[in-house]
Amino acid sequence: MAPATQALAKANGLRTSPRKLGLVADLIRGKDAPVALNALTYCDRRIAVAVKKAVQSAIANAENNHNLDVDRLYVKEVYVGKAMVLKRLHTRGRGRAARIEKPFSNLTVIVAERPE
Repeated sequence: MAPATQALAKANGLRTSPRKLGLVADLIRGKDAPVALNALTYCDRRIAVAVKKAVQSAIANAENNHNLDVDRLYVKEVYVGKAMVLKRLHTRGRGRAARIEKPFSNLTVIVAERPE
């Protein structure tokens, strides 16, 4: 259970590999909430839109459920984990087949209030 000074948001089943999601997570780890949202707004990666939604959800949870001051919030922790992998076949020459893996990821964002 999270303490009263932090709030959490999860995004499960994101359609990208954990390795690619980790690159976007590294962009925002430890930054102030407005700075992190700004970085995600101008990030060129497709998955940055979903990460931004998760950060906005964590900020809303902090404001509405834990009565935290939005101006003092920062991204305390960002976890990226593996989810399921869809296995598909790609037909190749001479009757062979190659396996295509379509990975999914889980994301957990924790925002906390900076001490004064």
